[in-house]
Amino acid sequence: MLHPSPQTFAGAPKSTAARIGIGGPVGSGKTALIERLIPVLRARDVNLAVVTNDLVTKEDAERLRRSGLIEPERVLAVEAGACPHTVIREDPTLNMAAGDELEASFPGLELIVFESGGDNLASTFSLDLVDWWIFVIDVAGGDDIPRKKGPGVLKSDLLVVNKIDLAPHVGVDLERMLAEASAVRSGRPVIATNARAGDGVEALADAICRSVLFRE
Repeated sequence: MLHPSPQTFAGAPKSTAARIGIGGPVGSGKTALIERLIPVLRARDVNLAVVTNDLVTKEDAERLRRSGLIEPERVLAVEAGACPHTVIREDPTLNMAAGDELEASFPGLELIVFESGGDNLASTFSLDLVDWWIFVIDVAGGDDIPRKKGPGVLKSDLLVVNKIDLAPHVGVDLERMLAEASAVRSGRPVIATNARAGDGVEALADAICRSVLFRE
């Protein structure tokens, strides 16, 4: 079931856009995946916008605005000012307000993607903020990440193992890493990606369309 966010702007319609989160450690490739996802989702006629989270900068938002992949006004930035957990889990008010602002600005918006600031394996999203969330880890971070069983790995709706092209260069047995990830998640989905080349991005878009937008 989707969880509409509270109405923030007087006279604005209640939330109708689905809201998804993308979290994961620093450098795992969250922004790169979003850059790859945007044109794929837009090619499927998904009306979307993005909210980025950084500690004390707006760097990820500016990167997306400059990309030419999406209208700059469809990207808003939240500065956490502290631990990234705070604004996506403990008190997601700033992100909820940003989502409401985008919905008020773009009638017919279907999907808002909230990118968390880089965090650790304990990062999770409040279901007051998002309906469904993705956790991104990367091969270069070590093949022991699934065995550490952090909440992000265990509880996310979808786990993405990114930078699979680096496996032979960092001594990672990719098949074993993916098998261990699937095992600790008790069958919950795992997708392997290479954001730089776009590998696995169509499968990621398929999962979002199917599980969040209810499109086949």
